Amino acid sequence: MSSTTLSAPTQALFRHPPFIFFIFGRGFSSLAYQIGAVASGWQIYALTHSAFQLGLIGLAQFIPMAGFTFLAGHAADRYSRNRVVQLCQIVEGLAALFLAWGSFAGWIRPVHIFAAVTVLGAARSFESPAMSALLPGVVPEGLIQKGTALMSGVFQTTAIAGPALGGFIYAFSPGLPYAIMAAMWLLGGIFSGAIRTWRPVANKEPPTFRSLFAGVGFVRHNPTILGTISLDLFAVLLGGATALLPIYARDILHTGPWGLGILRGAPAIGALVMTLLIARRPISRRVGMRMFQAVIVFGLATLVFALSRSMALSLAALAIMGASDVVSVVIRLSLVQLATPDDMRGRVGAVNFLFINASNQLGEFESGITAALFGAMPAAAIGGIGTVLVALLWMKLFPTLRDVEKLE
Repeated sequence: MSSTTLSAPTQALFRHPPFIFFIFGRGFSSLAYQIGAVASGWQIYALTHSAFQLGLIGLAQFIPMAGFTFLAGHAADRYSRNRVVQLCQIVEGLAALFLAWGSFAGWIRPVHIFAAVTVLGAARSFESPAMSALLPGVVPEGLIQKGTALMSGVFQTTAIAGPALGGFIYAFSPGLPYAIMAAMWLLGGIFSGAIRTWRPVANKEPPTFRSLFAGVGFVRHNPTILGTISLDLFAVLLGGATALLPIYARDILHTGPWGLGILRGAPAIGALVMTLLIARRPISRRVGMRMFQAVIVFGLATLVFALSRSMALSLAALAIMGASDVVSVVIRLSLVQLATPDDMRGRVGAVNFLFINASNQLGEFESGITAALFGAMPAAAIGGIGTVLVALLWMKLFPTLRDVEKLE
């Protein structure tokens, strides 16, 4: 690629070794996680044919996250962040090896999958806040927004490739996706361990009750940030239709593991397109209202997906869900990044991580429960309608968020 193709800031980032190591460490870890989401979901449903047990995957991930998140945030602010990330990725690789062994040997049962998923949830509760807090230390001064955009692009790319790759590989052998996941997490650990930050962590505050929950106090006293992350919590909690994709793929759209992979990748395609659009034309005004509008579009697209029996229409609805979600994510991350001092980034990131994963993992559990009670299509439709209603309610409850004009 010629030097004229990339802007000067982008060239500076790609010549900065800590950022390169960070991108590879994050990319391998994210790709492994996306592959595992397809493999574990399809395998659980193939073994049990139970929407309830499919929803339990989300609960198994959320419980350790809820238990460890605040301790993880403090660890990210006190210890070497790249070492925390590296250790977590090694643990995740070992959990994937366990699933590969059980699948190849033929003795794996749902209880083994739930146990491994619980370990993965615990590891991710430490990895994600440390990774988020690490970003400002691996980019040159003044390039945090460009670094964040590139990191988001890498994440969306893995979210497209991972599900499709996972579904394709699973069709050959249920154990093969887990073996590949293990290799990717171990590679990610090598790159994360090689990171050398130029902005060291200075906070050595002991883990008191007050310090552990300092991030909660920070968020609670900032109504704009509180409204932003709580909106994401309840909107995605209700709109967690993606948890039901194995049911839609197998019983409604009548496709196989490869089809499930394509369905899981569709939101990421929409998200990547929107990321590129925002990178070219940033959201410059009425950002609060734009976020609420995006959440409403997300809910309406969820409703369309819920009622669709066409593969093409389902893919389009999922892509729109991914695109609208990116708008909310960009605004939320920008607000948090701009408002948080470096020595608090781990703990505030932990609060944000807890809200995000509460919405994702508990949303999967909620979708599994409602699907078991009412069926998959009514459950997804209820979620879409609920998301729209939450957005309208939050516009009234958080007027300061609704009236945010610019990201400054």
